[in-house]
Order: sequence, then structure tokens, then C-alpha cells
Amino acid sequence: MKSFLLLVLTFILFVQPASFAQQNEPLGDELTNRLKSEVFNVGILLQSEAVFSFQDDIFNGGRAFDLGATRLDMRGVVDNNFTYRFQVDFRRQVSIIDAQVGYMFSPEFRIVAGAFKPFLSIDLDPGPGDTDFMNRARQVGAMMNSREIGVTALGNHDGLNYRFGIYNGTGLTRQNDNRFMYTARVGYAFETGSNTLEIGFNGMLNQTRMANVGNTGLTSVDDRLLYGGYLKFDSDVFFVNTEFLQTKFDTVEFAGAEETITGFFATLGARVNPKSELLIRWEYLDFDIDTVGSELLVLGWNHQATSLVSFAVNLLIDDYDNFGAAALMQFQF
Repeated sequence: MKSFLLLVLTFILFVQPASFAQQNEPLGDELTNRLKSEVFNVGILLQSEAVFSFQDDIFNGGRAFDLGATRLDMRGVVDNNFTYRFQVDFRRQVSIIDAQVGYMFSPEFRIVAGAFKPFLSIDLDPGPGDTDFMNRARQVGAMMNSREIGVTALGNHDGLNYRFGIYNGTGLTRQNDNRFMYTARVGYAFETGSNTLEIGFNGMLNQTRMANVGNTGLTSVDDRLLYGGYLKFDSDVFFVNTEFLQTKFDTVEFAGAEETITGFFATLGARVNPKSELLIRWEYLDFDIDTVGSELLVLGWNHQATSLVSFAVNLLIDDYDNFGAAALMQFQF
């Protein structure tokens, strides 16, 4: 059985006809012509998932079918260089994810106000339809909210990119105690031929009192600091993404004791043909008070069947004793 599955996978990855990568998609082109323009650009993301745990009923979501991201996204540019974006998710109930208005001073610099991602991790940046793996690195969920409400300045110039923001620091709750969260990212990309190397740093100071810390169940008494750095390398065949993050704060749950959460991940990917990628990610997450670190190894295969439909398969190994698998079928427009 294992030999048969290996043979099928090899065929999918390497023995596709050359014309497959260049196939005509008249219906997809028609959909693009109808719903995508500079002034009104509609995005649709539908994900169907299956998860399976080989031993632990809790690890990797147990054994179940589920919906992934189920989103409708509308954005555009209107007169006098103003921009807008409105995105909702329908997975459990209709909920606003992005609601923003911006102004472009130039193609290299803009300001955005409203609800959006806080630019604190390179693994949070891509939308769920464009991530390397089905799940983001665990340090993202442990250290930050996926959306914040505030104002961000974004710029790119000759390889230099920066994001500076000020937010409520309480996610999408719309709560505020007259204190704010301040964020900063600075990166620089070097290009040599077809290779690109980007190095950058992230930082955050959240002065909001009694704020939840990601999905950890912990609460920060007062100021919380987050800092780290990342490296991204991309070539015609291989790509590497790696990031270190650490956050420090005094906890409500441990009588004011200082907690330090440390996270690291490294992803190596290879484009084995125009439609398929093979990936491996190792990640580490540690809580100081618990004094226990956790490692997770994820193997991945991504396949773009058409310009709109793709598949993904992930194998997960947690601390080398829990094993799981996940699969995804996706429509993204």
C-alpha cells in the first residue's frame, strides 16, 4: 500500500504533461473579467478540510471534516488615490475581518485606517489561501491577535520596506482603556539575479492593561513587549522562511510573575514543477513559567490544479510522539 501511494505521488509531482501548466481556462478568465478591476476587485476563498490524528483524540483537531476559511473580499482604488477594503468570513457566523480606508501618497507609500493585520509576523502576512502550510506557525496564535483596529503607515523604497502602526491592542473587540499598542517592522531585500534575500525586524509595545495574549489563555497585567527578526530567501527552485519572536509580560494568572514566550520556525520549500511544491517546517514554542518547550515538524505538499483550485496535504509530528495528517481542497479567486 505504501509503495502504491508513493507511486501515485511521484506521478502527480513529476509526470504531468507539459501542456498542463499552460492549459487554457476560459471560464476562469471570464470570471476575472467580470469581477476584478482596479475600482472594484472581488475575492472569494472557499476551503474544505479534513484532519486526522493517529493517536491523540485532541491533537490536530482529532478526526473530522471541517470548513477552512470561507471569505468574501472586496477592495479597490477610487478617486483622488483613496483605497478601501471590506472582508467578511462566513465559517461560523458572519464576521468582519478587514474594514479599512486608506490613502496612497505614492505607489511606494500609503496610510491605512481601520481593522487589518498588525504586521508582527511574516507567517501572519499571507492570507489563508496563500500560506505555505494549512496552519500558521504556532507562535503567531500564541503571541498576537490576527487583526487589530488602528492606523498603519506602509512604505517600500529601493528594497527597504517598513510598517509602523498604532492600535487599540485588543483585537477586534473595539475595547480601549485610553492606552495603545505600537508596532514597527523594518526590512531590506537584496536581489542578485533571480535570487532575493530579505532580512527584517519586528517590534511591539502594548500598553493596554489586562489584555489577552493571543490564544494562550494568559492575560497581561500592563506593558507587554514583543520583538524578533526574520529572514526570507527565494530563488527559482528553493525558498526559505525563518523567524524568531519573543514576548515578555507580567501575568494575571500567575500572580504577576513575568512570563516569556519564545517562538521560532524555519521553512524550506522546493518548487518541483510549475504546479507543485514540497515543504518542511520545524517550529519550537516555549513558555518560561511552564519550563516546557514543544517542537512540531510539518511536511507539506501543495498543488495548484488550476488557477482557481488547489490542494494541500500536511503531515504533522508533535514532539516526535504525536502524529497527524490534514488535507485541504481550495477555491481561491
